[in-house]
Amino acid sequence: MILMAGPSKGTGIATRDAYGEVLAELGSENPDIVVLDADLSTSTKTAVFGKKFPDRFFDMGIAEQNMIGVAAGMSFAGKIPFASSFAMFATGRPWEQVRNIVCHNQANVKIVATHAGITVGEDGASHQALEDIAIMRAIPKMRVIHPADGPSTKKIIRAVASDVGPVYVRLSRPKFPVIYDDSYEFKMGKGTVLLDGKDCAIIAVGYEVAEALKAAETLKAEGIDVAVIDMACIKPLDDARVESMARKCGAIVTAEEHNILGGLGGAVAECTGSKYPVPVVRVGTKDTFGESGDIPSLLEKYGLTSRHIAEAVKAAIKMKK
Repeated sequence: MILMAGPSKGTGIATRDAYGEVLAELGSENPDIVVLDADLSTSTKTAVFGKKFPDRFFDMGIAEQNMIGVAAGMSFAGKIPFASSFAMFATGRPWEQVRNIVCHNQANVKIVATHAGITVGEDGASHQALEDIAIMRAIPKMRVIHPADGPSTKKIIRAVASDVGPVYVRLSRPKFPVIYDDSYEFKMGKGTVLLDGKDCAIIAVGYEVAEALKAAETLKAEGIDVAVIDMACIKPLDDARVESMARKCGAIVTAEEHNILGGLGGAVAECTGSKYPVPVVRVGTKDTFGESGDIPSLLEKYGLTSRHIAEAVKAAIKMKK
């Protein structure tokens, strides 16, 4: 399943590019799939589908609330709508429509948002969604997924296309290291153990999965044995996996390109707090907005590199009883 032992071996694929490719493939396979975009199809890569299936592609303009309402209506008519924009706009502007029209009615709408997190880079704070996981996770009936690389993105999009009900898939702007090969299989509510270990478990999502693998290599050289779990499905969370890692390792580090409040770290802390309390150190943005800058500088400033994850692991181990 795992193609690489560390992110330096990845060839680099943007998860949004993988989305565009698999969406066009699905369009050929299922005539009920329709795609809506809020005037950003070149960036979200839904334009690939639009070029191939112009009669099933709808550019809704800069009107995200309307886009979500129309997507819900299409789902009630038997279509499988994928609605896309940047994460900031796909979750922030139409939140009421997502809650009241899509999730309250359990409409079969797939919200796939790109350009999430600090790695949006130079576009700055106004476009760097660092709260989207939290606000989507809090809505009843909504599933929340954040792929780690291109190959897993394709499998995840295929899975949500065949699943019924609302889902939020969080994608990113830059190229990610390739972690998986084509044998990867996504299961809703399940995490994937990439490395096993006993001293601490690193539970990560998105870009931070590759950084977690780098941190594991560094820590191994220092005699620290860590597990790395790709928790692509944040909601429903793999509670059984989290609890088993808490019992086995006695300490957990979470890593996400998102606010530590309400995201993956919050979900894992909620789980361990109710099932098997252990130290949980959260790597993510610390209740702050982002800023414009190049990606390496932003990852360093906001504490999202493999070095920061390794430091968090050491801190979590020291906190063990």
